[in-house]
Amino acid sequence: MASPPLLLLQDIALTFGGTPLIESAELSVSPGERACLVGRNGSGKSTLLKIAAGLVEADSGKRFVQPGATIRYLAQEPDLSAYPHTLAFVEAGLGPGDDPYRARYLLEQLGLTGEEKPASLSGGEARRAALAQVLAPEPDILLLDEPTNHLDLPAIEWLESELKSLRSALVLISHDRRFLENLSQSTVWLDRGRTRRMDRGFAHFEEWRDQVLEQEEAEHHKLGRKLVAEADWLRYGVTARRKRNVRRLGNLHAMRQQYRDRKRAVGTVSMTLSEAEQSGTLVVEAEGISKSYGGRPIVSNLSLRLIRGDRLGIVGPNGAGKTTLINMLTGALAPGEGRVRLGANLQMVTLDQRRASLDPDATVAETLTGGRGDTVIIGGQAKHVMGYMKDFLFSPEQARTPVGVLSGGERNRLMLARALAQPSNLLVLDEPTNDLDLETLDLLQEMITDYSGTVLLVSHDRDFLDRTVGSVLVSEGEGRWIEYAGGYSDMVAQRGQGVQARNVEKEAKPRSGDKSASGPAAQSKRKLSFNEQHDLKTLPKRMEELEAKIAKVQEILADPDLYSRDPARFQKAMDALTQLQTELGTAEERWLELEMLREELEG
Repeated sequence: MASPPLLLLQDIALTFGGTPLIESAELSVSPGERACLVGRNGSGKSTLLKIAAGLVEADSGKRFVQPGATIRYLAQEPDLSAYPHTLAFVEAGLGPGDDPYRARYLLEQLGLTGEEKPASLSGGEARRAALAQVLAPEPDILLLDEPTNHLDLPAIEWLESELKSLRSALVLISHDRRFLENLSQSTVWLDRGRTRRMDRGFAHFEEWRDQVLEQEEAEHHKLGRKLVAEADWLRYGVTARRKRNVRRLGNLHAMRQQYRDRKRAVGTVSMTLSEAEQSGTLVVEAEGISKSYGGRPIVSNLSLRLIRGDRLGIVGPNGAGKTTLINMLTGALAPGEGRVRLGANLQMVTLDQRRASLDPDATVAETLTGGRGDTVIIGGQAKHVMGYMKDFLFSPEQARTPVGVLSGGERNRLMLARALAQPSNLLVLDEPTNDLDLETLDLLQEMITDYSGTVLLVSHDRDFLDRTVGSVLVSEGEGRWIEYAGGYSDMVAQRGQGVQARNVEKEAKPRSGDKSASGPAAQSKRKLSFNEQHDLKTLPKRMEELEAKIAKVQEILADPDLYSRDPARFQKAMDALTQLQTELGTAEERWLELEMLREELEG
């Protein structure tokens, strides 16, 4: 006989601003059950989870919790402001009889000391403290809303292991496919205000969803309905996109094999080909590059060669220097040692993890076309903006919609669409999957795999790496980076383990009660000052200006007759060049120092 549910929601309905968000939702959680709650951004998943937690009251329906059952809820944006330090925040989640030592244990496992002040916490540290608070009492039910946000790969894999070891029932919302596949045993799909349930884990969701949508579409056609609504296209277009992506995965596997063969073949080739022969083929060549900060090696003697069409994933813990490495490979930052050679005619587009701001007054179409005409250039070919919008799940009616009224998920899609619409043959993506729903991740995967140029991708999303990259460059610690053919799973199979850098993080933080800790570890408990934030924002432009001035001086010095014709001007130019190069070196070092500090704080 099945155990009665610990938590039961029946016929839940909720309306916001006159529009029904949830119309008829059900949720049942039994002891020890592992369920994932899935649906598009804006479908009401987080709201339904808050109703389950008792934080939001539904307009109608029934909520039942077994007497004595304990529930803990992890919000997307935890608030620690009422507590003096992180330990007090975590201990506040303990109930009578709970083990107080577990609070300190979890904080230590998550790389915190318990002494951090809430006002100085980064987003990643606040998320780790909130996880410790909900995990510490080992409740009967854990309701987790995007628990992997702001976490790096070591923390995500640790969290998976910890959740597997608990006896608590779980309800998970996450955009991390691998995380859901590894933990879920049942799936609840919230779609158009209603829930459907499948008693299998997320690994089977997409196939089941496609079957449901295909059956719906067939029934609609039988009734003679013409599917013209944007919402219908979004739903029923999912099946075709998924089938295309299955084919693309096959192509990706073939590309990885070619990459392995190429690496074996060119391992003994002498790098003496002329620039003309490499034009259009060579993208990036790094020879023995190194960079250190404060005596800490970030990159040590790395040699790497990317040719047109390569897709390289870069993985490592927060603070390993992934962004710094990308900046060196793309020429934005000079290496301390070695050299980087960029191929000819490179056109690079970058999407960083902070996401460039959008003009809230511009329309969706103007944002994509730059206000010029009604076409965008994709892969060298013109495409009408309406068709391109449709690729990113925007309806034609939204072409004149101001950016300021879009939802968070829609703005994320628009930023991706704008970045991919810019003419390029080198695409640099730094954490592009942050805050994207599963369908938008499908679209991004589709765009990357169809992209004809070269891709550099930094990501903590294991499944996304498996679906998009041909090789993975992994931080091994102490500035060592090793490249593995294949995706993230292939790397783990070759390496014998995933990204393991938690010990480094723990060593970088002072132990609880250690008053003697100082230096970078102690500094990581604060936020960037106003001056540091200003420098971090303005130094890239300053470095560009210095590089432009250096180029002009070098043009003057390129005149072979300058010294004999005007020795004074020659000496003046030489002095100016020396001064500018010194200023550029100082600016680069300062930017690198602040960028590394920012990575550590946000980690």
